Amino acid sequence: MKKLSFLMAVLMIASIVLSACGTTATTAPTQAVVATQVPVPTAKPFKVGFVTDTGGIDDQSFNTTQWNGVQRAVKELGVQAQFIQSDEATQYTPNLTEFASQGYDLVVAAGFFLGGDLAKVAAQYPDVKFSIVDYSYPDPFGVPEGVVGNKECIPNVEGQVFKTDQAAFLAGYLAAGMSKTGKLGYFGGAKIPTVTIFGVGFQAGMEYYNTVHGTSVTLIGWDNKTGEGLFTGDFADLTKGKEAAQSLFDEGADIFMGVGGLIGSPGFDVARERGGYGIWVDVDGYNLLTEARDVMLTSVMKNMDNSVFDVIKATMDGKFNGCGVYVGSMENNGVGIAAYHDVDSKVPADLKAEVEALKAKIVSGEIKDTGCISYPASCPGGLYQ
Repeated sequence: MKKLSFLMAVLMIASIVLSACGTTATTAPTQAVVATQVPVPTAKPFKVGFVTDTGGIDDQSFNTTQWNGVQRAVKELGVQAQFIQSDEATQYTPNLTEFASQGYDLVVAAGFFLGGDLAKVAAQYPDVKFSIVDYSYPDPFGVPEGVVGNKECIPNVEGQVFKTDQAAFLAGYLAAGMSKTGKLGYFGGAKIPTVTIFGVGFQAGMEYYNTVHGTSVTLIGWDNKTGEGLFTGDFADLTKGKEAAQSLFDEGADIFMGVGGLIGSPGFDVARERGGYGIWVDVDGYNLLTEARDVMLTSVMKNMDNSVFDVIKATMDGKFNGCGVYVGSMENNGVGIAAYHDVDSKVPADLKAEVEALKAKIVSGEIKDTGCISYPASCPGGLYQ
């Protein structure tokens, strides 16, 4: 009985094994898939270097405005940026070289006085892109003593220039309408095109007012026909700035424009003492000279923050304009006049309307010559080509 049971068990196992072999299909072995990550290339940061002039990064005017444009590019475009402050003119070349030697994508130079140094450094680093504010190449006009311009176009440099005469034209018209003595005043720091262009537009606007209203308002301290005027000789001596303003008021002016950064600031004290007004330049002076707000008629602004930002963005987009210039105008919000702020109630409504109408005519092209077309020798090159 035990042998029979054992035999039956063996037969059952054999049957199961044979059944399994007969019904199982043979399949090809599969290879395990190992997931691998392909590294995503990290975008190289776009690096911008900014070199100040001797006014310094905190001058709250010329240099600060340009640096604000760079900072805007940091926030909106994601660029990396650094600045080097120039405490004296001998530092311009080494400071520009510092950024160029590190392979920065764009090096921005703050102003006219860096023109000669930038020309030399750009020639040494032809693969680096540069842009200079308030200057252009070639430089067809005279430059101040100690500054060497360049008569040739530079392929890796884009200039930034401004039709400041457009904004100064509005200021001249406004001042002529506000003057009680019929005399306006102007003085500048150095006699260079980026300074004298303010006088060119200021006088042209004043004369336009005379034509419209049949008046005979005159300007002391600048003459478009001779290209001569009143200059302190630098941008730092506040005593000279005050003396220049006093001389203008002594001759009968009751509204003045001082072009040269902080050298214009003492003039507002003089204006208050004499019952007049002052006009600031480059930026909205209302935010800078808080103590002068009661006698600040307006400001003639060069929106250099906009131009610097636009050049950075264009360069990132592959649209760098080497051998060319970016022209800031009233049409692209590159220049303009500031609000009247605290003296707004003292400006007649009719005069405000006339100024706004003039602005519209300049933007539309109805008024084409705001000074520099007639007197190009006192204006930077490349504006009206």
